[in-house]
Amino acid sequence: MKKLLNTLYVTKPEAYLSKDGTNVVVSEKGQEIFRIPSQNIESICTFGYQGASPGLMRLCAENGISLSFFSPHGKFIARIQGPVKGNVLLRHKQHELINDKLLAAHLASLSIFAKIQNSRNILHRFTRDYPDNTGVMEVSKAIDNLYKYRNIVYNETLEESIRGIEGYAASVYFSVFSHLILNKEKCFKFSGRHKRPPTDAVNAMLSFGYSLLASECVSALESVGLDPAIGYMHKIRPGRYSLALDLMEELRAYIVDRHVLSLINKRQISPSDFQIHEDNQTTSVRFTDKGLKTFLSSWQSKKRTEIIHPFLQEKIQLGLLPYVQALLLSRYLRNDLDDYPVFLLK
Repeated sequence: MKKLLNTLYVTKPEAYLSKDGTNVVVSEKGQEIFRIPSQNIESICTFGYQGASPGLMRLCAENGISLSFFSPHGKFIARIQGPVKGNVLLRHKQHELINDKLLAAHLASLSIFAKIQNSRNILHRFTRDYPDNTGVMEVSKAIDNLYKYRNIVYNETLEESIRGIEGYAASVYFSVFSHLILNKEKCFKFSGRHKRPPTDAVNAMLSFGYSLLASECVSALESVGLDPAIGYMHKIRPGRYSLALDLMEELRAYIVDRHVLSLINKRQISPSDFQIHEDNQTTSVRFTDKGLKTFLSSWQSKKRTEIIHPFLQEKIQLGLLPYVQALLLSRYLRNDLDDYPVFLLK
């Protein structure tokens, strides 16, 4: 099993990354402020516009270290990728998915089945732990509706129908998501999913968490030899990591949604960790520098918690879950498994 190494998060907007031998060096205004041996990290996420030296980019590419660039407020910008790895026959099999509509639809239906089931379990947990909450009845209705969508999508063979069911199910899930937020401070009021731009603190955290998860899914797919751009449900287009977005579907609720709810309900994050931004008559909510560090620190810690993988029945760290699912998908495409075992929350 792969070992979970550290992710280096560089949150200072003026930080510049370079290399010294095999060390990653972080500098600000020409002064070194941090260094770490490259052997100790598997990815770097930097939140600023100063960038990185060509030498550092080469060091990352040659050692399989993912290097992702984000804006200071968490918007994904770009990712550095080294030489393509993996078995060419595996990638050829993956590319056949483009023309094999039945296989693509089968994988898509499995992924959305898992996404809906994992979302239902998040709601179930709320009704179990807070049976006297005023929102229990509405959440219970949503659970019943998601049950219907889950069963329908499992046997669906048309990709467009699967996408439609996924959209309906997501609408039902997020329509009751506000009830799961026990910290009722005004900052954490949630009126629905708003992506571009996020209009409240909850949407800001969800969008940022999904961006981090997408980056980790890209790295996981590449590490097992799959092409993260060739997916089976999300349409292929230049610059889009379609397979990473596909892989994310079954992991969103378990990894990101639960993390966001935990931060809010345990009051680990506060209204002062966000700011309102006005740009061309558009209002959005973003992290402050302190809020970004709080989220990332908690995210890194969460990745080290251990879970029992439902298919492998082995103990793994949560941060390895994208890698494990990518590995299982590659085994299925190589015909080493009879079917792809999606991740289902117990």
